[in-house]
Amino acid sequence: MHDTASRLAPAGALPIGSDWRPMSESTAILFPFDDSVVAQAPTATAADSLDALSAATEAFAEVSALTTAERKSILNAVHDRVRAEAERLEDLLILETGKPRVDCHTEVARTLVTLQATAEEVSRIHGETVPLDLQELGRGMIGYYTRRSAGVVIGIAGFNYPLLLATHKLAPAIAAGCPVILKPAPNTPLATLELVAITREVLAAHGVTQAAVQLVNGDPIVGETLVRDPRAQVVSFTGSAKIGHLIAQQAAPRKVLLELGSNTGFIVAADADIEAAVNAVLAGGFYANGQACISVQRVVLEREIAEEFTSRLVARIGEIVVGDPRDASTRVAPVIDAASGERIRAMIDRAVAAGAKVLAGEPAGGNAGSGSPNPALVHPTVLGDVPADVDVWAEEIFGPVVCLTTVDSVDEAINLVNASRYGLQAAVYTSSLESAFAAVERLDVGGVVVNEIPGFRSDIMPYGGVKDSGIGREGPRYAIEEFTVTRMAMIRPVARS
Repeated sequence: MHDTASRLAPAGALPIGSDWRPMSESTAILFPFDDSVVAQAPTATAADSLDALSAATEAFAEVSALTTAERKSILNAVHDRVRAEAERLEDLLILETGKPRVDCHTEVARTLVTLQATAEEVSRIHGETVPLDLQELGRGMIGYYTRRSAGVVIGIAGFNYPLLLATHKLAPAIAAGCPVILKPAPNTPLATLELVAITREVLAAHGVTQAAVQLVNGDPIVGETLVRDPRAQVVSFTGSAKIGHLIAQQAAPRKVLLELGSNTGFIVAADADIEAAVNAVLAGGFYANGQACISVQRVVLEREIAEEFTSRLVARIGEIVVGDPRDASTRVAPVIDAASGERIRAMIDRAVAAGAKVLAGEPAGGNAGSGSPNPALVHPTVLGDVPADVDVWAEEIFGPVVCLTTVDSVDEAINLVNASRYGLQAAVYTSSLESAFAAVERLDVGGVVVNEIPGFRSDIMPYGGVKDSGIGREGPRYAIEEFTVTRMAMIRPVARS
């Protein structure tokens, strides 16, 4: 077992209510690189979820009454504590996610930005006046609305960026005055447990009930119990479209914020800087082992530059260092588990059977490549001539694979990218303002990136998708709005007789 397992969170216990509750069951957390045991993570039951909901509901009055200054102070203190623990959290993320060190370093840095930015947004929560005298009945009346805490927030995060995703739920909930219950992915709960332990210590130091922030870990029934309960007023979920759709049904009619998957489109126009576009695919297609919802997946090339782009990209795939994620030079390591590796290879095989060509990476029917015994290791792969109806193009692959196809115009490229059930972010490389603005205006996605990787995300921007990529927006300001409700005041200073 590794030395860097969680040390702030008490062993074998979960933060439920105001205390840490010992759990009778645990799950081994495995290092994806070699399947060694990182730690034993305590697991909850549905009954624990119900207790957490009861505690959060009871805490609501206290948490929603926190002043602006108190909320801001709490978030700033959490930021400072996380910064002090940054190196240890980075090591813990490497072990539980298997992501390369460079990506885990970025995750911790972005977590700090998110905490700081959310603290700044606390003092910007405000309402507006409303001109009620637009209608004759409102003559002489005063109208305004304020934003009030919506209630208990349930935050469910995926395995790929567990610390950052949890922070995008925890921090806005505190800012909005909402108790929050986090449920991490069962195979990556450790860094999130540390975040919660830090936050609860800060809450205690501020004289605030620790039941304001809780965490349950376990199988789907643990999460379903949280989502279905009417005491949970907001559910914020980051993960697959399939599970997101199910959560939306379970939570209805209460508010849901869904940040789901995608099969990100990347357009390279004939007038693009080809070398810059190739660099973008190398950087944006394989970070986090390809396990990012806005990593490059569908590369659409104008015919005029398709051959040159393809040859340059394939020639440079060997630059991507594959190996141990603890090594600072590694850029691709095994994906989260063997089942994911086999799923990715099966998608590649089906594409090849349908006519796609493996231009770089593993041959169809291969296992881990290069003689590696780890079935979770998928080498960086480039597929050419990929039909639009195979799942490696139409669905989210969530692995280190990019697909290439060729079209005759930017207009055709935009139409092809839009021909998808997903719409999170997309990118275009071009030197033409006309093409850039055409992409911004016509791409049916939540965000359009021009001359930068589609995986670009500033943690303060409104982030989210359309279609099956989700509903609602993350980012501190926007998540706070999702976690609050408007309360309208309609006042007639002197009652009419």
